[in-house]
Formats: sequence, structure tokens, C-alpha cells
Amino acid sequence: MSQPERKAIHFGAGNIGRGFIGPLLVDSGYHVVFADVNKDIIQKLNEQNSYEVLILDEESEQRASVSDVSGVVSTSDDIVHVFADPAVDLVTTAVGPQILEKIAVTIAQGLHARREADAGPLNVIACENMINQTTTLRNHVFEHLTDDDKDGSKRTATPLDVGVEGFYEWVVDEKALHRTRPDVKLKGVKLTTSLDAYIERKLFTLNCGHAITAYLGFLKGYNTIDEAIRDEDIRETVRNALLNEGGAALRKKHNFDKEEYRQYVEKTMERFANPRLKDDIVRVGRQPLRKLAKGDRLLGPAYMAREYSLPIDNLAKGITAAFLYEVPDDKQSVELQKKVEKEGIEKAVSKVTGFQEGSEEHRKIIEAYHALSKLDTTRSHS
Repeated sequence: MSQPERKAIHFGAGNIGRGFIGPLLVDSGYHVVFADVNKDIIQKLNEQNSYEVLILDEESEQRASVSDVSGVVSTSDDIVHVFADPAVDLVTTAVGPQILEKIAVTIAQGLHARREADAGPLNVIACENMINQTTTLRNHVFEHLTDDDKDGSKRTATPLDVGVEGFYEWVVDEKALHRTRPDVKLKGVKLTTSLDAYIERKLFTLNCGHAITAYLGFLKGYNTIDEAIRDEDIRETVRNALLNEGGAALRKKHNFDKEEYRQYVEKTMERFANPRLKDDIVRVGRQPLRKLAKGDRLLGPAYMAREYSLPIDNLAKGITAAFLYEVPDDKQSVELQKKVEKEGIEKAVSKVTGFQEGSEEHRKIIEAYHALSKLDTTRSHS
């Protein structure tokens, strides 16, 4: 007797969805239903039922075909009907932290339809660049559920082709995962009982280094991340920030092995240097106020380093460079520049970062601001 078809719904048919999560789910035996607002992408998925992933490692390119996929417009009633399908036992998201609240309404409607159809429990995993992403999504969803639904949920080179890097990491909280089917194993997923440690490692290492590279690279006139990280000064600033400041704090807090963490940093630096990714500096640096939020990729490791009496000299350079990131069509960049112009850099730094004027951290950022303000930025960002 053949096994019944297993289906997973994935919100977000962008690079992460089609290039990373989708292939892993298909490889785990799922038919993947992509949900997205982009009607053209959804139409192509349903016409072709497959696409190719171009794996862009620094020395080579490889192509992999991903089939057994379909799509549904996430703002249509069709997505609610998919939730009611008993074959569905997993929902994942990769839409960006700011969109979670928007898709929560749709997920709540889907869970209601699922309970009405007695379709059984399912797992929901948010794969976003933020801490407590699944808990955040759960809270948004619960705002739109009835009490009965809440009780039930507790039991529960065509336009499609995409280029991605070969390295990935998908870590899931084992304690929060319901075993909906004993035979289902997600390939490429690391289960852990210490999810916060891995989330902070990723956010305070990869995302932190990415942001520092982008902001310092912008000031020096580079256009892509790989160009910037090949600059000796930028490379050393990023490496020291990750290894000796934020990273040293991470190791103290979460007991990461020193050599294992060093290798993680070196692998991260190699990723930044991959020219095939063509990672645009303006894209990586966009929305500087969000990246300067407390607990996010820049201030998070700085505060953690301070907690363990560690230096933040290189982190301070990255934080400072974000204050000098001036892009006219980036609303947050414009807002930040207006704040500096209106209040002065010292007060602006204090208000945005929370580091009080006169503190050691505030002093380091101000010193770095005056030093970085003198950088030659005559090259254009095309």
C-alpha cells in the first residue's frame, strides 16, 4: 500500500523559499504549495510544477531541479482551502519579520477551516531573521482565532529559477515540534533544545557581519558585499567584531566551542566574499533603523559584549557606519539622517542605541563617527 501524499504550505516564494526551504521540503517527501502575493510567480509554478536552483559557490556552479511544487495566491480564498487538506501537516514562512502580522490573518482563517474539516494537527515554523520568530507569529495568529480554534491549534533560468549559495543552516526547536506523523523526517533540519543559542549565533554573527560589511563598504564606495569584504580594513573590522567582541560574548553565554565558532566565522566570511552572489550593498544595508533596533544584529552583540565586560571597538564602527548610511530612497535612512541633523549626533546616538551620553560605549561610537565621516565616498553606488 502506497504512502499518502504529504503536503507542506510555504509562505513566501522568494529566494529563501524557492532556493532553500522548498528544496529541503521536497527532498523530505513533501509536495510544496508556495503561497505568495506575486500572481506571476504563482502562475508559473502551476504551469511548470518545477524550477531550477543554481547553487552559486565561489569556485563552481551547480544546477538542481525542484519538482512536485505548486502555488496559490496568498490573498485568495484558495489558500484557506489548502489548509483544510488533511495531507497538509506543515506550514513554513520566509516573508520577512514585518510581514508576519499580515499573513497571520490568513493562517488563522486556514486553521479555522482545518478544525472545521477535522483535518488533524500541523506544525507552523517561521523561518525569519529575528529572535522568537515562531512565537511572534503564533501571537499574531492567536489574535484572530476563536477560543475553539486556539484549543485546536495547540494540538496542531525561467522566471522561477533561483540562484542561491551552497551553505545553509535550518535549526528548529525540538521541544515545540509536534510529531504529526512518525515517518516524516525533515532533511537538512537540525533539531535542538537550545534554539535561542543558534538564533543569536546567526543574528549576531552572520547578520551582524553582513550589516557591518555593507555599511562600511557603502562609506568606501563599494557596490557589492564581496567587493567590500576584500578590503583589508573592512575585513579585519568584521572579523574582530565577530571573533573578539560579539562572538566572544556568544561563546561565554551559550558555551559554544571556541574552535567550532571560529570555523563558523571563517565560513561566514567566505560567504561574504563569494562574487557569484552579487549581493548589493544598498540592499543589505536598507532600513538602518530596523537593523539598529535593540536586540538586533548590531546593538544585540554590543550589549551582550558589555554584559561580559568585553570590548566593542569594532562593533562601534559598524553601528557608527549605519548612522552614516545615506540613501535618499530609503525611508529609514532619510529618517535617521533627519534625526542626526535635528538633534546632533550625540543625542541621536543616545536615543537610537540607548547608550547614555558619557558612557564608554557612547564615546566609542562618537569617536568612530568623527573618524568615519572623513572617509572618501566620491565613488558612486551604481
